[in-house]
Amino acid sequence: MAKPYSDDLRTRVVAALGAGLNSRAVAAQFDIAPSTVVKWSQRKRRTGSVSPAKFGGHKKSILEPHERFILQQINETPHLTLHGLQALLAARGVKVSHDSVWRFLRAKGLSFKKNSVRKRATAR
Repeated sequence: MAKPYSDDLRTRVVAALGAGLNSRAVAAQFDIAPSTVVKWSQRKRRTGSVSPAKFGGHKKSILEPHERFILQQINETPHLTLHGLQALLAARGVKVSHDSVWRFLRAKGLSFKKNSVRKRATAR
């Protein structure tokens, strides 16, 4: 993943723009895109700082508060599908995709693999 440019470079770019150079000249001088110069100057005017916003991080799952309910449903109904679990959550007012349910379960170390009771069809 790329890193944000340093505050030092950002400050020098905005200062050069404030000294009277146009965006394209400043961009050529610092070897960056003209749109970057414009965005940094807008950020300086808007926030008073050229520092980048928060970069990266982890977003908690919307299903975290419902973990106990999800695990209870899986224990009570072992043949429950992702779509079935999604429907149960929707009935509680939690609207998520089945993919979100799958990612949540995978993060918890759970899976929906075939169990040993179901035997594979064999050739006779």
